[in-house]
Amino acid sequence: MIGPDTDVPVIVHAIQLAVAPVFLLTGVASLLAVMANRLARIIDRARYFEQAWHTLGAEARAAAQDELHKLEKRRHMASWAINFCTGAALLVCLVVTTLFVDAFFATDLKWFAGALFIAAMLALIAGLASFLREVYVATLSVRFTNFERSP
Repeated sequence: MIGPDTDVPVIVHAIQLAVAPVFLLTGVASLLAVMANRLARIIDRARYFEQAWHTLGAEARAAAQDELHKLEKRRHMASWAINFCTGAALLVCLVVTTLFVDAFFATDLKWFAGALFIAAMLALIAGLASFLREVYVATLSVRFTNFERSP
């Protein structure tokens, strides 16, 4: 347990250990904002087709159906990316909590904090891989047909 003589050094040490994971948490939060924005745009595009469906001709409906299929794949990948990165953020929070519990109660939880950190990195890798896949599918599905080529 913490005694009155050791309060300040233990707290300072715990804060020093927690700084890097907290910066990581800030970065993950920024990634989540980008991913959530992409998911919102995917949903908005799908809703556009849903609302315009009755005004589309047969050929336009076929094209819309194809795009809706691609949007569904993208929505699924963006959702997984968000889930994995949110999991990574939660694991980083657990790392910080574990580091403070370890410091305040003089336990030996550094191995547990390390395992949580590795799990957080694996979740972040999976989230970034899902996000990369979603971006790849998005770039494959874009067609620029109305432009003039310069000579």
